[in-house]
Amino acid sequence: MDISVQGKHVDVGDALRSHAEAALDGTVNKYFTRALNASVTFSKDGQAFRVDISVHAGRGLSMQGSATHDDAHTSFDQSLERITKQLRRYKRRLNDHHKGMQDEPLMGQQFVIAPEQEEEVPEESQPVIIAEMPHAISSLTVSQAVMRMDLADSPVTIFRNRAHGGINVVYHRTDGNIGWIDPSDTPQK
Repeated sequence: MDISVQGKHVDVGDALRSHAEAALDGTVNKYFTRALNASVTFSKDGQAFRVDISVHAGRGLSMQGSATHDDAHTSFDQSLERITKQLRRYKRRLNDHHKGMQDEPLMGQQFVIAPEQEEEVPEESQPVIIAEMPHAISSLTVSQAVMRMDLADSPVTIFRNRAHGGINVVYHRTDGNIGWIDPSDTPQK
């Protein structure tokens, strides 16, 4: 697994770098032996240290965790605890739900659009697309889609519903609950 440890306006010393690499490698390899890559970013948040960890454990599976504390090592350890909990939960659910075969994922496009300028922009102008990437739309159950959304710490997940094959969306609502959009033609009972 490729591990990147970097600092934003923080000098990451050799001791902290080796601690982060060893702990992250050991934790991820405990659950996923073929994980692809991971990145750790140390930054300052006022007087405290903020650590953001992102792990790409496999096809369509990424986890993110962050923590803030006065000590950089403690902040890293707290962030790693969150990643460990996500890895353990996902591995357990993967073993439980691995009974059925997964269909090939649909391919879609994912776009990143530049934010609107604060200066006055003519109404007929279109927003600037700054990134266009292919994105696999997996065939999942609703609970698996919610789990992936939580693991990736994402606000929304699009998936093909394994029950009927239609495209569905799960998302975090502003009231803290999770919403589910199922535009299938079959009425829910």
